[in-house]
Amino acid sequence: QVLKQLKSKYGELYRQDNVVLSGTHTHSGPGGYFQYTLLWITSKGLIQPALDSIVNGIVKSIDIAHKNMKKGRLFINRGTVENSQINRSPFSYLANPESEQSRYSSNTDKEIVVLKMEDEDGHELGLLSWFAVHPVSMNNSNHLVNSDNVGYASYLFEQEKNKGMLPGEGSFVAAFASSNLGDVSPNTRGPFCANTGESCDNPQSSCPVGGATMCMAKGPGNDMIESTKIIGQNIYLKAKELYEKASQEVRGPLSSAHQWVNMSDVSVELNATHTVKTCKPALGHSFAAGTIDGVGAFNFTQGTVEGDPFWDQIRDQLLGEPSNETKACHKPKPILFSTGEMTWPHPWHPDIVDVQIAAIGSLAILAVPGEFTTMSGRRLREAVKREFDSHGTPGMNVVIAGLCNVYTHYITTYEEYQVQRYEAASTIYGPHTLSAYIQLYRGLAKAIAQKVTQGLPRGPEPPLFNVTSLTLLPALGAESAPANKNFGDVLEEVKQKYQEGEVAEVTFVGANPRNSAENATEHNFLTVERFSNISSSWQAVLNDASWDTRFYWTKGSRGQSNVSIEWHIAAGTEPGAYRLRYFGHYKKKVSLLRTVTVPFEGSSSAFQITAP
Repeated sequence: QVLKQLKSKYGELYRQDNVVLSGTHTHSGPGGYFQYTLLWITSKGLIQPALDSIVNGIVKSIDIAHKNMKKGRLFINRGTVENSQINRSPFSYLANPESEQSRYSSNTDKEIVVLKMEDEDGHELGLLSWFAVHPVSMNNSNHLVNSDNVGYASYLFEQEKNKGMLPGEGSFVAAFASSNLGDVSPNTRGPFCANTGESCDNPQSSCPVGGATMCMAKGPGNDMIESTKIIGQNIYLKAKELYEKASQEVRGPLSSAHQWVNMSDVSVELNATHTVKTCKPALGHSFAAGTIDGVGAFNFTQGTVEGDPFWDQIRDQLLGEPSNETKACHKPKPILFSTGEMTWPHPWHPDIVDVQIAAIGSLAILAVPGEFTTMSGRRLREAVKREFDSHGTPGMNVVIAGLCNVYTHYITTYEEYQVQRYEAASTIYGPHTLSAYIQLYRGLAKAIAQKVTQGLPRGPEPPLFNVTSLTLLPALGAESAPANKNFGDVLEEVKQKYQEGEVAEVTFVGANPRNSAENATEHNFLTVERFSNISSSWQAVLNDASWDTRFYWTKGSRGQSNVSIEWHIAAGTEPGAYRLRYFGHYKKKVSLLRTVTVPFEGSSSAFQITAP
């Protein structure tokens, strides 16, 4: 969708081979924008407005970048982020050869790579950085849209550089991208049994009472929001230090290489006599166990290499039994969902996958379509670096950009795959997935080094399904306000005075926030405004993307609902007069079959922030 819009605006300037969509990513965002069926189970199908918002937002950001394009310089720097990750499948990592493990000091990659951008006159433009950590500081009890630890790092950097601007405004962009984070958790205190408090750092991540569903990892803070901020700040502070000291300039030509590959059918030459193959996609039993960052359901545990007759029988009845060929191909994975053989209402998983490298001078960005584990990423980087070396381009900086272009779950090493924890059960193309990717990315690197990217076969194009109508999400109906009230009226007012450290809160007659999301590409649900004596007017100082504000929607009965807005007043907030404002849309019935969407707004009374 993005490429289609770019083509209509810019012709052949932005293409399949030189555009990378990389998820920075979060587990606290809207779903329903992916065309394969499996990921619809949690979002009740395709959510067209969510898809449209994401596509339009991406295209708009490219439009802005295009308009602001100027000559400039790039600098690269790298360093170590401490106290911000643990390996969440250490027992899988230990299955890798000891000779390989002994070359590394840690079972996670602690390196952050920072790319600094400035214009010809030395004015700062922004940075792009890569670091391997899962954005799961916010756990699965959270219901607020949130950009997690890497989003907080980005927020801190941009607030620092775009002084006095609201989040998302200002010219400086700080992007914190994913890397080989497959087995890396930010919940640094490790896994504990939620009911007894004892450690559950064992191969099954299971507790004596309550099993795997009780085993959860804790972050460094007292709650998940504090943990998110601590990890995000660690990443931000290191990136800032490296950004300020960056002096190694990146020079040389731009090039990019892209191919589509049928990942369910790749032959891999392991050596002169031995060829293996990838498999049709399938998920193993341990996929349903989840991880210590987000536990699964029922009685599934990680590290399962045997099927369970009870669940296998249910699967056979509901979804069909996996073929013998698929079972044999995925061994020792016991298959829970044979997604590559499930096509109703259309395929459950992709077969055709993007592989892509973008090279900027001496920097090669490997855009990979999933979540590589620590050791998988090390092997891929090393193989690609060797390929560049052997074709006359030595000294390349090779970084992995995770979760690019299409989502294909996880990629473990062959040895980790044998242990069948969550990441291995989610390595959907079977035990030789990593070997296949290494072969493919070496091919792309060779083409870039030899300057023959034009000659690369494009590969089979992925299907585009007509999926617009497939949703179980109920349509939005007409809404109403309580008797003698209007939308946006205050139901519970703010107090007259607050100090830093307190929470200002107001409750309004509200409407379903989906109305706003479906009606406007860009919608801000709230502002905190301060009265300026100089201009005698109210000025927005925070919005819904600010980390100190919260927006809660509570559904009532008979088409009524409430919205509560909170402002957690930070230390250092300027004393003065403030108010909280709410912007929404409601559905109004105009005839028996027709509703229209009507915008409205509400405001709290003014209140004072007093000096501490």
